[in-house]
Amino acid sequence: MKELIGSPGTVSGLLLRMGQCFFAAASIGVIVSAVGFSNYTAFCYLIASMGLQVLWSFGLACLDVYALRIKRDLQNPVLVSLFVVGDWVTATLSLAAACSSAGVAVLYARDLDFCKVQMHIPCGRYQLSIALAFVTWFLIAVSSHVMFWILASV
Repeated sequence: MKELIGSPGTVSGLLLRMGQCFFAAASIGVIVSAVGFSNYTAFCYLIASMGLQVLWSFGLACLDVYALRIKRDLQNPVLVSLFVVGDWVTATLSLAAACSSAGVAVLYARDLDFCKVQMHIPCGRYQLSIALAFVTWFLIAVSSHVMFWILASV
């Protein structure tokens, strides 16, 4: 079978998982540093979703490191099925969290002018965190697409 970019147990797969983990953690860090984020359910959902993504991506990155160290192929049907389901679930949750948070941010920043009236609301941090969440989702989408094609070919 031809090796796809982002396959489990490869350097590109490790880099993809590390990118997912990094951007999800950065999204959490930026939104947690913003004052008053816990007053909005969408931002709490974003933190929960990105936290799950950090755990999932870090676990798979560790598995990739292990596979690279012992030079083992991780492309058996059961393991790839688990990767596909996990990636699709986390991708769906991440997209939903990023979109709902973006909706709240647009509502406050543009529709209600809440950021201009209430100067203590850090809308820029909310927007940066949401942008990082969308980058995370894009990396998860790439990973889940690759896993789906690997599962179809195994």
